[in-house]
Amino acid sequence: MSFVWPRLLWLLLLLPLLVLLYVSILRQQHATMLRHAGLALVQEALSRNRGWRRHLPPLLFLLGLAAMMVAMARPVAVLTLPQEERTIILAMDISGSMRAADVGPNRLAAAQAAAHSFVAAVPKSTRVGVVAFAATAALVQPPTRNHEEIDAAIDRFQLQRGTAVGSGLLVALAAIFPEAGIDIQALTGEGEAPPLRPGSTPPPPKPPKPPPVAPGSYPDAAIVLLSDGQRTAGPAVEEAAQFVADRGVRVYTVGIGTPEGEVVGYEGWSMRVRLDEATLKGVADATRGDYFHATSASELEQIYRNLGSRLVMKTQQTEVSALFSALGVLLALLAAFLSLYWFKRVL
Repeated sequence: MSFVWPRLLWLLLLLPLLVLLYVSILRQQHATMLRHAGLALVQEALSRNRGWRRHLPPLLFLLGLAAMMVAMARPVAVLTLPQEERTIILAMDISGSMRAADVGPNRLAAAQAAAHSFVAAVPKSTRVGVVAFAATAALVQPPTRNHEEIDAAIDRFQLQRGTAVGSGLLVALAAIFPEAGIDIQALTGEGEAPPLRPGSTPPPPKPPKPPPVAPGSYPDAAIVLLSDGQRTAGPAVEEAAQFVADRGVRVYTVGIGTPEGEVVGYEGWSMRVRLDEATLKGVADATRGDYFHATSASELEQIYRNLGSRLVMKTQQTEVSALFSALGVLLALLAAFLSLYWFKRVL
């Protein structure tokens, strides 16, 4: 815990003086009782009913003053609180390698079930979008708070050839910053712009690229990438990850499958599909995210459920002066109530 005005903590040195003043008053009362024998006998009789009660109200009042003095110094604590207006993009691999059954019933079915668990775990205030990628990538569900639309988009996945992990990252980033004018076509090299015809209006100039920020510094959005990591098409994964990192967005990668993999057949061809953990770990490290490995459907579902709860929380410094002020007032009122109840006077 830190303080905005730490110098005001010197006020706490007044508390020992108040304790000395209280002890001095007690001694004066005791001396008065000794000078008057009759009063001493009355005091002895009353002390049987008072005991520790005599000192509890002053102690509570002293603690209340201490809490108020700490509040004056404006304490700041690091708290983890639910974050509003957060955007999370699920980037899902739908390449032919997701047909592999090393994660039962197969990688795609396990990924879909886990994605549904993820959507169920995030609160309604969080916007979730879905990007599907194979040889190319597409935003199949723009960020929305409608969980039914998100689940429907996940259920529509169809396997395709190729694995463009880099394209998936770039399309997910463009979904987070739709007003930034990110040129996906130029970055991924997917297709070429048609030539201008005579007399046609040229396209508007592209907005300047913003200066890079510290990786992981953008708190309002995140990308969850699920893939086996084996790139066969699209831009280099490392370059795409660096582009995302320069915008401060974290990428949490989830590897599905086993390093040994298995042989799968698709539309007349067959190949061994393995988990490329090095690529997925590199993406997570470059963007200050985390990497998770799932070897079973239940493990994958648990990872997604935990991520859904984790990504909507935000750790930040929050001033807690009000809490200390409330505590101080509560202790002072309790001290006054007990004193009135026991001794028919306020302290």
